Order: sequence, then C-alpha cells, then structure tokens
Amino acid sequence: MDVLSQSEIDALLNALSTGEMKIEELKDTQKNIDYKLYDFRRPNKFSEEHLRSLQVLHGVFARFLTNFLTGYLRNNIQVEVVSVDQLTYEDFIKSIPSPTVITIFKVKPFNENAIIQFDPMFLFPMIDLFFGGNGDAPGEVRELTDIELSVTKNVSDIVLDNLVLSWKDIVPVEHEILSVETNPNLHQIFPFNEIVALITMTTKVGESTKGFINLCLPFTLLDPVIIQPAQKRFGAHISAADEKERKKVEYWLGLPKIELTVVTGRAQITVRDFLQLQEGDVLVMDRKLDQDMDVYVGENLKYKAQAGTLGDQFAVQITALAGEGDHDV
Repeated sequence: MDVLSQSEIDALLNALSTGEMKIEELKDTQKNIDYKLYDFRRPNKFSEEHLRSLQVLHGVFARFLTNFLTGYLRNNIQVEVVSVDQLTYEDFIKSIPSPTVITIFKVKPFNENAIIQFDPMFLFPMIDLFFGGNGDAPGEVRELTDIELSVTKNVSDIVLDNLVLSWKDIVPVEHEILSVETNPNLHQIFPFNEIVALITMTTKVGESTKGFINLCLPFTLLDPVIIQPAQKRFGAHISAADEKERKKVEYWLGLPKIELTVVTGRAQITVRDFLQLQEGDVLVMDRKLDQDMDVYVGENLKYKAQAGTLGDQFAVQITALAGEGDHDV
C-alpha cells in the first residue's frame, strides 16, 4: 500500500475543499479496493513473519528428529514440516481424528503447557521398531495397548528432546511430560478460544508407511520464544525514516473517532416515579457490585468490564469479550 507524503495529503485536502476533486471520486476508488473480513473473536496473533520463523525453526527440529531416529532405530525415517498455521484450540481439538494419541507436556522455565499429537500410522511402526521389528504398521488402525502407551512415552521423550535441542540457540528450555492420552476431548488443556500455532509434520517410516505429527503451541508460550525476540531485533534497527513513517501512520490511525459507552446498569420505573425523581432519590440497578459492566462500541455490545480509577479519573478495565448470549441495545 502506498503511503502519501504530507505535501500530497495537503494537496488532496485542498482539491476537495476547492471542488477540483469530488468525494464521489474517492468513493469510486474505494469500490475497487479488496477488503478482508476480520473476526475479532478469533484474532490473528501471529504475523506472517512469525509463522515463517516458526516454519524455519521447526524445519531444524524436523531435521534433528530425522537424523536421530534414523540412527537410533537403524531404519530410514523421515520427518518434514509441511505447514504452520494459527487457529483456536477448539478448532484444533475438532480436527483431531480418532483414534489418536496426544502427549501433554510442560515447557520450563515458562511453565506453559503444550501438546504433541501422534498419528497412529507413525506410532505403530515406531513401536514395532522399538521391539526389534521391521517397522510394520497394522492393517487397521486400532487403540493402543497399555504396553504400547508406555512405549509412546519413550517416543515422546525422544521427540521432545530434539525439540528442546532445536530451540537451544533461541531460548534454553526443558520439557516435562505430564500425561499421554488417547481421548483429547476429556482434557481441556487451554481455553477453547486460545490462539495456538499448529506445526504439522509428515512422517515416513521405511519405504512406504506415512503418517504425521502435530505440534500445538499456545501463543502464551511462543510469545517469549518468537514474538518478543523478533520485536527486540526490529526495535533495535528502527531508522529515522522508519520513525517518520510510524508517526504518519499514527496520525492517520488517530483520525477516526469511535464512541465507547459503558453501561453500569439498568432500572425500570413507572412514568409516575420518573416524573417525581429528585435529588437524593436512589435507583436500584439490575446489576450486582461484583458483576461486569457492558461496554458498547457504537450501538453494539462488544466487551465486559470492571469499574475502577486511574489517577483521579473514573476508568474501566476490559475483562472479557461479550458472549454470544449477550444482547445489544
């Protein structure tokens, strides 16, 4: 997108004020612009640059894992990153096929949980190799036995050791396996609306058995690993020209005014009581002291908030997005 200089902005405003250019001409120009819908309930927390960084980082992880498993199990094993996406935790859970196996683990020192999901068509050949087999997969996918689940924990340790190794140059971390599960619907690891990064890797054991591994990492974990370091690197290289462009963008962003209204509560009274209202009368609201207040953007209910003060002024703190069951004015 082209950014206008201040002289171009002044010329445009002057043309509008003198009638040399009509506002309809600008509207016609706007009709040719492609707009993208944005879902504020499912915000994109990862930029394209962040997703590319995750792809590169976990490409290294996939190579480490390929080399280790090939040497450790003495069989040709390939792991390759095929996609990095962002979605809600709810969408991730809905996308998981059954049967499957997930390992829930904690990343230290951040004490944030994460999930790694193994496709049975990756696990069964791996388990067969662990027991001295040729890496064969069963004809039909089935539930794992208790012994196979125990071996899966060992597989998870190996995979996560290589993940930690691939992160080492960016941030030193350790992992702790919390549990190995076969039914992800029984465990809500994150809030359903939590934004997560989903790294999908294809696997190949031997010459033909293909499967996949999914790594589900919440934004709260990746923020100190990917986001903050990237912001620090970016901030250290801001030039004077960049600062000028930033101020120009801030100027244009500051032009639109959006009215926010906070509703502390509502009360119903008769017309007679309304006509007799006077100073000192008390109205009982429909909201208790510990309940959130409603915050409207224009006429639309968007947020919930708690009242407080900031300095010597009344203020509210946003506590949540308005739910589906809430109603507008």
